[in-house]
Amino acid sequence: MTEPQRVGQLFLLGIEGDLLAPGETAAIESHHLGSTWLVNRRTGGIEGVRPLTAQIQALATDSTTHGIGFFVGADQEGGQIQLMTGPGVTTIPSALDQGRLSTTVLQADATQWGRELSMAGINLDFAPVMDVVPPGADAINEPIGALQREYGHDPTTVGSHGAAVIRGMAQAGIPTTLKHFPGLGRVVGNTDTVAGVVDSTTTANDPYLEAFWTGIGASAPFVMVSLATYSAIDPDHQAVFSPTIIEGLLRQRLGFEGVVMSDDLGSAASVTSMAPGDRATAFIAAGGDLMIVRGVAPASQMAAAVLERASSDPAFAAKVDTAVLYVLRAKEAYGLLSCG
Repeated sequence: MTEPQRVGQLFLLGIEGDLLAPGETAAIESHHLGSTWLVNRRTGGIEGVRPLTAQIQALATDSTTHGIGFFVGADQEGGQIQLMTGPGVTTIPSALDQGRLSTTVLQADATQWGRELSMAGINLDFAPVMDVVPPGADAINEPIGALQREYGHDPTTVGSHGAAVIRGMAQAGIPTTLKHFPGLGRVVGNTDTVAGVVDSTTTANDPYLEAFWTGIGASAPFVMVSLATYSAIDPDHQAVFSPTIIEGLLRQRLGFEGVVMSDDLGSAASVTSMAPGDRATAFIAAGGDLMIVRGVAPASQMAAAVLERASSDPAFAAKVDTAVLYVLRAKEAYGLLSCG
């Protein structure tokens, strides 16, 4: 792989429409972007999504990605957060309702939901949510509780049911993503829509981290890192830019060996005060691997910035190589990479 092709593997470009827009195709080809995610709701069912995912995979050429296939991600949690609906697709209950099922039933259900994703050509689910919302706090917790995205109000319930989703999806061949580490259950504002979201409660030894620990133990291949700041862990950096949280807490203390993914670095209000290139280089420098980016312009600027810094900073270039290896190992595990 060329260096631009390696750098391109660190990005999931958001795809807005039912087919690739010319600008999206151009960005993928010119910056060698190696993965995508579907941004807007799709109501046409499996057959409505499949032409787009086939079009995306057709771009996995020698010149663009060195022939390596794309992860195509989607938010298929259930309840109010279900990207794909329509013919052939189960209406998934909210996570709060899923948490009332037995883990055996939930695992079987998740296998069926995973099969539906696979039939549509979606091969990465941005679920399960492992955030724990304290009892009675749903109404004031905008990103999770108000939308019933949590499996329950204690880390044991959240962990066991999230693990059931991980195992069920794995049976269908779909990798899953624990989110939003180290937890958005105690914040008030939604990092997608407001800046300066701070959790002043969660600590590095917090009992609520048990849910993530359980998910890691269930072999979740991806963990998505939050855009909030955790002042009791690292008051100087948002989690997504924090070596203390990514390398210290997630990698070393919790022992996670998979792909560390960002939340949306392209359009979320909590990061737009930073230049796109600075967001990308700060994430990689902190130990992150794979960036979710909504928007062709920020994705293009980020890829260029990572490539430029890697060309002049050997320590940063080594972090890029490490991140690419994590991504390629995941792609190999899910049949997107073959070594000749």
